[in-house]
Amino acid sequence: MQRRIMRIVVIPLVVMLTLLAACAQPAPLDTDFSATPVEVEVGESVEFADATEGGASPYAYEWDFDNDGIADSAEKDPSYTYSTAGTYTVSLKVIDTKGDTDAETKEEYITVTWAKVSLQEMAVAFVDFLRRGQYEEAVEMFDDTMSEIMAAPVLEQTWNTVVAQVGELEAIMGTRTAKYDIYDLVFVTCSFANAALDVQLTYDDERQVAGLFFIPPSGAGAYNHPQYANADSFTETDLVVGTGEWRLPATLTMPKGEGPFPAVILVHGSGPNDRDETVGSNKPFKDLAWGLATSGIAVLRYEKRTKEYPTELAAMIGTLTVREETIDDALAAIDLLREVEGIDAERIFVLGHSLGGMLAPRIAAQSVGLAGVIILAGPTRSLEDLILEQIVYLASLDGEIDAYEATQIEQIRSLVNKVKELDMGQDEVVLGAARAYWQDMVGYDPAVIAQGLTMPMLILQGERDYQVTMQDFEGWANSLQRQDNATLKSYADLNHLFISGTDKSIPDEYSVPGNVAQIVIDDIVAWISSQD
Repeated sequence: MQRRIMRIVVIPLVVMLTLLAACAQPAPLDTDFSATPVEVEVGESVEFADATEGGASPYAYEWDFDNDGIADSAEKDPSYTYSTAGTYTVSLKVIDTKGDTDAETKEEYITVTWAKVSLQEMAVAFVDFLRRGQYEEAVEMFDDTMSEIMAAPVLEQTWNTVVAQVGELEAIMGTRTAKYDIYDLVFVTCSFANAALDVQLTYDDERQVAGLFFIPPSGAGAYNHPQYANADSFTETDLVVGTGEWRLPATLTMPKGEGPFPAVILVHGSGPNDRDETVGSNKPFKDLAWGLATSGIAVLRYEKRTKEYPTELAAMIGTLTVREETIDDALAAIDLLREVEGIDAERIFVLGHSLGGMLAPRIAAQSVGLAGVIILAGPTRSLEDLILEQIVYLASLDGEIDAYEATQIEQIRSLVNKVKELDMGQDEVVLGAARAYWQDMVGYDPAVIAQGLTMPMLILQGERDYQVTMQDFEGWANSLQRQDNATLKSYADLNHLFISGTDKSIPDEYSVPGNVAQIVIDDIVAWISSQD
């Protein structure tokens, strides 16, 4: 009988445990997630839910809700509120206890729109983006034209220039709205360290930003009509300056009685000015019109082209010069007045303020038969130098320039150098204008052009003016000192708007209602009368 031999195989315990562990190996880490809802309005929350499987739990999470490469949450099931419209890619990276990682990215997963958000809320959000340095997010709110001419670096440069002039944004005080043609305007009134400003946003019918302006707030105080004006002594009539695509609404302030009357055409300073050249609570062009008309001088004032056609001019910023901004319309206004009954066509004068004063000699040189030129606070130095000088002045108002202000000044100085060297692309915007604009002003010296004019000139300057200073006034005086057709006068207590004040002039001064000083009106009237 054959014996069966049994063999017992003894497996060491360590080997057994290893085999069992191998049998219990978890599935590989597999990251996934979901969101509800995936289509929201700005300000609404999205709830995200982790659906990761496998790996060795517990897990660590890194959520990126806007695909900027920065982790926004470490929670398992977070919620997130999007503050601007757009389509967002979302990523989740999961790390298990063994250090294994896996990630899931869902392209264009969340859609956020502004549809239920008011334009005022959108405008406040835009300003808040600027305050926080989120320029890319702000640009997302632009229409195609604005996105092209004001990309994030240009917007950052623009905001830094504003901050350098008026200080850090401290508070948003409120909003107001207006309608202009097909556009909706929202004014966000902001309190900066050194002044208040309105951030004006122009919205098209698709609720995109089609225009951006920084202007003194108009709601600071009610405008006061000047006491020297007698509204019963003149009439006002609506006219139109120019023809074709650049027609500008205008107002002719005409003395009552028998004419013909001498007439003055008012030419604006920088920026998108209205016909009154409204700055805060002040309307210096309205003061001039009413004051001069009370004394028998007709006055024509009109909306500036950049005010009437902001979107159209923004689209052509790569070719825009002072000719399109100012000169052509001033020449059209001269032509218009020559055809108005009751106007003495041989006694038409151009009065330019600030930039308008700087360009007045150029306008006069291109106009035949102009009776004379009046220059109020006209620069004789380059615009870029004035910008830098203003920023240094405002930074030093408290007696010192701190490290932050010094950095801002150096940034502006570098931009000034770019302008002087024309170191910019054709459509690149530097200090608010493109290459064509700056190139057109290269070598332009208004005081030298004025030397070649034979017509009478009256040049007036406020000694408290920090925007155009006595150094510019001296530029006129030095160039015209040997010419008997030029009259120059400065006023110790007047600012850039020719409004009286004390101490150093500051931006907040423009928010206080005031009027062009009567002595300025009287001097202009006397000078015009002396040209008969």
